[in-house]
Amino acid sequence: MRIIKTILLLLLIFGVVAGLFAFGAKETGDTETQIVVVSGRVRLVGSSPLTSLVISGENREWYVEPGEERKLMQLQQQIVTVEGREYYRDLTFVNGVSAGRRYFLKNIKIIEPKQ
Repeated sequence: MRIIKTILLLLLIFGVVAGLFAFGAKETGDTETQIVVVSGRVRLVGSSPLTSLVISGENREWYVEPGEERKLMQLQQQIVTVEGREYYRDLTFVNGVSAGRRYFLKNIKIIEPKQ
């Protein structure tokens, strides 16, 4: 029994430490860009409780704002064309190294769901 508790404690500590690296990235302010029309597959990414709905296009992924997810949730794994306002956030690790750019969509209007 003591071994099981020790193993569970080690797994918990490892999970917290690993999570610190993931949450160590800071996001800079949102940058408004433009209204865009995008096509791609609607996918749910991440693991519970930190899941996100994304539209995966040919060369980019757009994260759907949490308030907008309801519009696309039933279209998971389908290819859709939507119009929305695109903006991005530059992500930076705690040590100052760039972690890339994440694109988002808001004010989404579904133009065409495809099967």
